[in-house]
Parts: sequence; structure tokens; C-alpha cells
Amino acid sequence: MDKAPRERIDSLALKAWFYSGLLWGLALLLIPVAYIVLVNTLLDWPVIFGWLGIGVVVVFIILAAIIIPRLRMYYWRYEIYDDEIEIQHDIIVIKRTLIPMIRIQHIDTEHGPIMRYIKLATLRISTAQQTQGDC
Repeated sequence: MDKAPRERIDSLALKAWFYSGLLWGLALLLIPVAYIVLVNTLLDWPVIFGWLGIGVVVVFIILAAIIIPRLRMYYWRYEIYDDEIEIQHDIIVIKRTLIPMIRIQHIDTEHGPIMRYIKLATLRISTAQQTQGDC
């Protein structure tokens, strides 16, 4: 387990993560925009908080739609061997997991509207848990 797994996920995942981050950001953008509309029509509060909120959401969109997906793509890897699956993931603290084939109970696939549009799916591997006895 010294060298990193070689296989990478499909590059279309970058597109799916971009759309997902963009949609979340646009949904969050409704909050400061609604604040600005309310302040300009009904309330006598400072508008600057609305503009600050828009700035924060724009930074969030840049992170969630552009930067983090590229980092995820760079670090996410896997390798399937005869008797185990090795997975490497995360960005700051890189985690590597070995899953023995004998422990795999079932595999689920999931795909929402964005993943369906791009023709990708999320794969979830469920394993049997081993109980720990007293040593």
C-alpha cells in the first residue's frame, strides 16, 4: 500500500461537481438577493449586508464549483485487485481504505438529475462489520 492507486474516476465527474456546486451557490444567492429586495422595499436596514452576502456566496460558488472539484479529481483514486479494493480520497487529510472482497455485502448505485444528465452514477460499497472483542 506504499504507492497510490492508479485508477481515477471518470473526468465527467468534474462536470457533475461543477454543476452541483453552481446550483447550490445559485440557491444560496437567493438569500442575500431577497434581503436586498426587502431592504429596498419594506425595511430600513443597511443594504451593505446584502452585498456582503452576495460576495460570500460568490466566493462559495468559486470554491464549490471550480476549486474543490479539481482538488477532488486530483486526489480521488482507486484500484481493484483480486482480493480487495483500495480507495484513496479527501483533500486535506488523504485517506486510503482497503476493502477486502470477502467483506463486501452489496453495492448500491445512485444518480440524481445532474448525474443522469452526464450519464454517471455514484457507487456505494457496503461492508460487513466485524465486532471487536476484548484484548
